[in-house]
Amino acid sequence: MMRFMFISPIPYTVVRVCLGLMFVYSGLTKSMDLGGFSKTIQAFAILPGSIVFPAAVVIVLFELVFGIGIVLDIRFSLGGVMILVLGFMAVIGYALHMGYDIDCGCFGPGDPEALAFQGLRRSLYRDMGILLVTAYLYMWRYKTGHRPVSLFFK
Repeated sequence: MMRFMFISPIPYTVVRVCLGLMFVYSGLTKSMDLGGFSKTIQAFAILPGSIVFPAAVVIVLFELVFGIGIVLDIRFSLGGVMILVLGFMAVIGYALHMGYDIDCGCFGPGDPEALAFQGLRRSLYRDMGILLVTAYLYMWRYKTGHRPVSLFFK
C-alpha cells in the first residue's frame, strides 16, 4: 500500500486536485464578500487599516491562482500554497497567543467556524494537515522524478 502511494500517479493526482480545489473554493467564497473578509483580517489587528482591503484582495487572488495551478500541476503552485499556509499558521498562532476569540476567515462568510468561533485551534490543526499533504506531494515528485508543467522555464 505504501509503495502504491509513492509510485502510482493516482493518489498523487487525487490529493493534488483535492488540495487545489479546496484553495479555489476558499478563494471563491472569500471573493464573494471581500468586505466581510477584510473585517476578519482587521480583527487580527496585524495590518494597518489602510491596507486591509488590498491584503484581502491579494490573499484571494493568490488562493485562486495557486489553487488552479495545483489542479493543473503547474510548477511553483505547490510552493505558493505552502507559503500561504505557513503565513496563515503564523497569523493564527499570533491570534492564539494574544487570546483572540475570532473567526479565522478560512472559507469566507459561510464558514461554520464563523458561527461558533473558537475555531482558531482547529484551523491551526487543519493547516498542519495541509502542510503534511504538501509534504506528501513533494515526496511523490521526488520519488518519481515528476516535473510539474513549467510556464516560464524549460
